[in-house]
Amino acid sequence: MRVLWTIFFLLAALPLRAEEVIAGLSQNAVSLTVNFEGSEILIFGAVRREAPLPEDSDLNVIIAIEGPPQAAIVWRKARRAGIWVNTDSQTVRAAPSFYAVASTGALSDILSIDSDLTHRISTRLAIFEARNGADRTDQAGFTEALIRVRESEGLYQSHEGSIALERETLFSTRLTLPKTIVEGRYSARIFLLRDGDVIDEFETFIDVRKAVLERWLTNLAYDQPFVYGLLSLFIAVFFGWGASALFRLLRN
Repeated sequence: MRVLWTIFFLLAALPLRAEEVIAGLSQNAVSLTVNFEGSEILIFGAVRREAPLPEDSDLNVIIAIEGPPQAAIVWRKARRAGIWVNTDSQTVRAAPSFYAVASTGALSDILSIDSDLTHRISTRLAIFEARNGADRTDQAGFTEALIRVRESEGLYQSHEGSIALERETLFSTRLTLPKTIVEGRYSARIFLLRDGDVIDEFETFIDVRKAVLERWLTNLAYDQPFVYGLLSLFIAVFFGWGASALFRLLRN
């Protein structure tokens, strides 16, 4: 009985959340097939309230989709004897293989530095750098170079102001997963903010997996490369012979 009363008082002492975000995705699974050209994800949601709307306070929403982290080595090129060669390098301990951020406004206007540091929302903070003796200025330069490269490949995306927020209650946006994404579990985090601070967070996941045939071929290539080579040779010979036979038949 004493335990029940203790739990009751603890629950009573917890503050009620005035605003809570509820969200969903148009699809929670993506299949990587041979002809996969990318996939568009619709993210939608609403704000549930236990109190009237606060006055003189701005409500904003940020959505971040993050792919499986990977280690990376970033090289710096320099001109030596008239040619460009790799000189210095920096190891990035864990960088998202894919990262997309959408928001109701510019991140610099709606997201405080403290909230960004706590939740690691911006692309820059989503990357975990290794500490290998280089000074912080060099590390920042290498990380920015990695971001530029992956932005050019469509793997890092920034869509500031793309989220439509209606009556500070309903929101939605669309983000595209490019055809070069890797297999794995992708997290989708939705942040609710007021005056730059995160007041609630919702997280869900997207499973990106190879289709059955593609997965079987990939596993065969890595686990039994000799068999995979024989199979590739057989297919090439078969289709070559088939094309030749068809050509002779058409000539006759």
